[in-house]
Amino acid sequence: MMDLKVFLAAFTAIFFAELADKTQLVGIGLSAKSAKPLSVWLGSVCAYIIVTAASVIIGATLGKYIKPELIRYGGSLLFILIGVLMFAGKI
Repeated sequence: MMDLKVFLAAFTAIFFAELADKTQLVGIGLSAKSAKPLSVWLGSVCAYIIVTAASVIIGATLGKYIKPELIRYGGSLLFILIGVLMFAGKI
């Protein structure tokens, strides 16, 4: 059964996290270049559905075996590592 609180939390977190990110810039660029905004929109939505489904499946699977706090800390450390590598010019 769907939990409205969880739905709203996920919607709000993802909506604000995705505002003005590189994905939107790609969409803007592709729409401007192709002059086919419906095709860009449909492609973007399909891609995001697949990425989100994979993320949810991975999260649900990991959640069965690993404490959520460990997943959160691991994700945080991964972001920090990527940031350091990008800053150092390694990525």
